[in-house]
Amino acid sequence: MRVAFRFVLLGLLVVLFLPLPAQAQYFGRNKVQWESFDFKVLQTEHFDIYYYDQEADVVHDIGRMSERWYARLSRVFNHSFRKKPIVLYANAADFHQTTTTGGLIGEGTGGFTDAFMNRVVLPLTGEYSENDHVLGHEMVHVFQYDIAATANQQRRRFALEAMPLWLVEGMAEYFSKGRVDPLTSMWIRDATIHDRLPDLRKLTRDQRYFPYRYGQALMAYIGARFGDEAVVRYFLASGVVGVEDGVERALGISHKQLFADWAESSRELYNPVVQGRTVDLGTPLVGKKPAPVEKDKKRRRGQSELNVGPALSPDGRYLAFLSARELFSIDLYLADAKTGKVVRKLVSSDRDPHFESLRFIEGAGAWSPDSRKLAFVTFAKGDNYLSIVDIEGRGNTEHIKVGGLEAINNVAWSPDGRTIAIAGQTTGVSDLFLYDLESKEVRRLTSDKFADLQPAWSPDGKTLAFVTDRGASTVVEQLVFTDLRLATIDVSSGQVREIEAFRGARHINPQWSSDGQWIYFIANPEGIPDVYRINVADGHLERITQVNTGVAGITDTSPALTVANAPATSRSPSSKTTTTTSTRSRRMRADRRSPRAPRRARTRLRAPRFFRRCAARDRKSPDI
Repeated sequence: MRVAFRFVLLGLLVVLFLPLPAQAQYFGRNKVQWESFDFKVLQTEHFDIYYYDQEADVVHDIGRMSERWYARLSRVFNHSFRKKPIVLYANAADFHQTTTTGGLIGEGTGGFTDAFMNRVVLPLTGEYSENDHVLGHEMVHVFQYDIAATANQQRRRFALEAMPLWLVEGMAEYFSKGRVDPLTSMWIRDATIHDRLPDLRKLTRDQRYFPYRYGQALMAYIGARFGDEAVVRYFLASGVVGVEDGVERALGISHKQLFADWAESSRELYNPVVQGRTVDLGTPLVGKKPAPVEKDKKRRRGQSELNVGPALSPDGRYLAFLSARELFSIDLYLADAKTGKVVRKLVSSDRDPHFESLRFIEGAGAWSPDSRKLAFVTFAKGDNYLSIVDIEGRGNTEHIKVGGLEAINNVAWSPDGRTIAIAGQTTGVSDLFLYDLESKEVRRLTSDKFADLQPAWSPDGKTLAFVTDRGASTVVEQLVFTDLRLATIDVSSGQVREIEAFRGARHINPQWSSDGQWIYFIANPEGIPDVYRINVADGHLERITQVNTGVAGITDTSPALTVANAPATSRSPSSKTTTTTSTRSRRMRADRRSPRAPRRARTRLRAPRFFRRCAARDRKSPDI
């Protein structure tokens, strides 16, 4: 039988620490601490780590990571400090209740460093590599604050508070992620091909230039061209003479020359990459084409740039997605999957008293097999809840506290409608669980230190596809974890089978074809995330998209692909329809594509010579 596949892909928007929309969910609300945490202290050479029992299985690993970061960064900064506190929360729901800051913490905040106490506060993400990244990012801030405090105590003025975010946060991202980062590359590649790279004035004053991404890219250029010590020199010089004069003092060239050279290097790097790739991504399904940069001064109500987490109903009629169309909240919407017209708002965190926010980073949720209900994850009273809205009931929403689970990351509804698969946490590590909707019982499928995320049911309901950091390159004892890759688990036996797609690439967002023979997913084997599919039986790979920016969600692990499988009819011809958003447009698009064999060679992605030399040095050096 011929089948029709319908896809919805979502493009890159923002990364780990989101601007206004993330905080907007909490506008007008007071912080409430719903739980009391019995903190204990793990003492290492340079840190006092505050934790509670739920984190006992991973706190010693966090201690090792912290000391590893201290050893790396103390050499980079040529600076040392006395013991600093780290306050650790088992999950994001607990983290939102922290009293270490009086401000409300939005869904997009992955951690913070208290400038006055110089302490790190962060939740465990359920994924070791992401824990390591966030810890490293915040550790850079600890060094920055301590350097500034030491200078001021010695009556040497160091104006850290006057530094722009792109320098402070860009430096933290650079030293915690390195020079080669596919997520940041999407932002800079898009800006390069549209001739929108900023100068220093625009980068500092124009809020459209996200400081984490652009700052990281500029620091990567400085580090590649002048060495990592030059990044630190620039930071030190900027604290004394400002960011403009600091360029010439640290690098020996003017800031205008630096930014001109950066733009030229970006063109040399990215223009060859996008040759032969798709420029026109198709007709927007949700959202509108962006106005020219010089005209894009204001965002009108109802024209949000944030449309994320698409979820197509199994019958292909509806598209659920999350959007910041309202000024003070990110809400769940229902749209016609054919026209993109918004049918209605399904759920709003500022109007529903039963929960405080939606977990929008992990997608809009999962449909019931009859396309009548949608399951999604909410935060309320210090916990994550499994919430189910009746599409035809206009606001009839059920909120379920899943017993034994402290955090819920992703959900998937079984084909028989009886079970919801959950990627969640009971401790500091994410595992897979099954929740029976009738008996309310929870069955655990995995229990280990590997990250198990984004489950997706096979059509026969016997297997779950998911992404995990288990694999031959993972060495738990050394806290070395491979990038996320595909795997399946037999629901009855619990047997895990790893799927070899691309080596050294990140794989996310698995989705099954209706016949169960293929798994669609997003991967970046060429440094640009695209949609592929792999035959489950023989491992044959086919490329679906070849875009010039990238297919991605809010973060580099956020779901951005959804598949609706329906029998071919006169109203639903056998086809493959994709909806994608580029880094520039930030909207969902519709397009028809046919699979083709993916390119495995990377020869056409050659960087300028100094980038190639420094990338080779990075592979050898433990510092970055």
